[in-house]
Parts: sequence; structure tokens; C-alpha cells
Amino acid sequence: MNKQVSISVIRRLPRYYRFLGELLKNGIHRISSRELSSRMGLTASQIRQDLNCFGGFGQQGYGYNVEALYGEIAHILGLDQNYKTILIGVGNLGRAVANHMTFDGRGYSLIGLFDSNEKIVGEVVRNITVMDMNQMEDFCIKNKPDVAILCTPREATQRIADKLVELGVRGFWNYSHYDINMKHPHVAVENVHLGDSLMTLCYKVKDIDYKDTADNAEN
Repeated sequence: MNKQVSISVIRRLPRYYRFLGELLKNGIHRISSRELSSRMGLTASQIRQDLNCFGGFGQQGYGYNVEALYGEIAHILGLDQNYKTILIGVGNLGRAVANHMTFDGRGYSLIGLFDSNEKIVGEVVRNITVMDMNQMEDFCIKNKPDVAILCTPREATQRIADKLVELGVRGFWNYSHYDINMKHPHVAVENVHLGDSLMTLCYKVKDIDYKDTADNAEN
């Protein structure tokens, strides 16, 4: 990844990709930054600045070729990489992620599921048989996964992450509350804190209530 590109820009790329995909489904093959901005709730200037980080892609007087831009963003994000991925922890959360997340087309191929609960081991989830954690090391040595999804308790995550880094895993989609990068700053980590997201929503709702109250007071 280009180190000059801010993480805020990177986080907007999947949204661009999603909107462009919807445009293609609707038969729209050309769009201006102004038209795209009205659909996404961003300014046209912001869109141009974001895309210029990677070379631009637009043509003055024409706008953006939707299909070409869709493909370019897919390439920038690495959606064509097909990274081999394993999931650790097939409880309620892990099972939901395995069953409902679309990995194909987003850069990943789910190849293994692991759990320490003997009642879960042996079950078939998404056409993959859940293996015991004791089999994880041999599996990783043989299959060399690139990415691990961790749906594990915080107290177990450090040990599991240490072992996976040792086995060559270099990316983590981390649902636990353990900060993997504190010990392993060289690996890629995307932390998913559902509780943090819920608290952020609480602030936004409170902010709306505050604005409504202020508007009513003025009227």
C-alpha cells in the first residue's frame, strides 16, 4: 500500500466500490464526480482528491468510466488476490461470519475453521468441517493461510495470534478486544469492535435529539 495514502481514504474505497457496483447493475456506465457525490453524500472535491491518490482515472468533460473505475478500485483494494483464510472460534459469532460473509469477490478464500469445543468440532459449516485447535498448526504448515479471522475470547487471542504469526499469517480480522499490533506491529490487523460501534450510534442518536431540542427551542 502507498504509505502516502491516509487510512481515511482507504476506508472510503470499499464504499466507492459498492456504489459503483450498484451503478453497473443499474446499467450506468459513465458518471461525473458531481453525480457520484450526490449519490454518496460526499463532495465532488473529496471524491476527486481520494481518487487522485491513485492516479485519478477521470477525464475532463467525460467523468468516470464506471466499469473501469470499479475494476481499478478492486485492484487497489486487492480484491483479486484470493488470500487463503482461516477462521478461529466457531461459536455464535464465528458461525454467523462464516455463513453470511461473502469472501469470494472480496479478496479471500475461506479454507479452514477451528474451535476448541468438542461439541462443535466435526460440524460442517459452509461446506467446511470444523477442526480441533490441535490440528491448526499442521494445517497451517501444509496450507499456508495468509489471513485469520479471530472470533475468540480476549484471554485466548494473544496465544492464538502469537502462534499464527509464527506460522506465517500476516493479516487478522480481529473480533476480540486484544490489540494484536501491540506485540506484532508488522502484521495487518482490522479490529472489529461491535460494542464501540454501538456506542458511536448512541452518540449520533443523542446528537440528533440535541439538535431537535435546540430547533424546537428556537421555534
